[in-house]
Amino acid sequence: MSPVPRGKKRFLALCIALLALAAATLVVVGCGDTVIDDTKIEDTIKADVEKSRDEKVSSVECPEPEVDPGSTFTCAIEYPDGKQATITLKIRNEDADLDVVGFKLND
Repeated sequence: MSPVPRGKKRFLALCIALLALAAATLVVVGCGDTVIDDTKIEDTIKADVEKSRDEKVSSVECPEPEVDPGSTFTCAIEYPDGKQATITLKIRNEDADLDVVGFKLND
């Protein structure tokens, strides 16, 4: 079996680390809708990206999506040098467990 390329290792590490979002995500209920706490997601993504990619992150911006299993949403990541990235998360179930389905550095 051939070794996994370094870029794929980092992406895999990011995916594994962000699976912790499932445990760390807080669900907020208001006005009859159940939504995912965007601040908690942003803090978790920032910490996990900094750890897995060994790069500082200036900011993470996420929407506050309703819990709709199967739906996806995208968060924007900004680095101190101006680089930007996006991470796409999928809501797995009514408990708001999340999976990372995409990470892309923007040119």
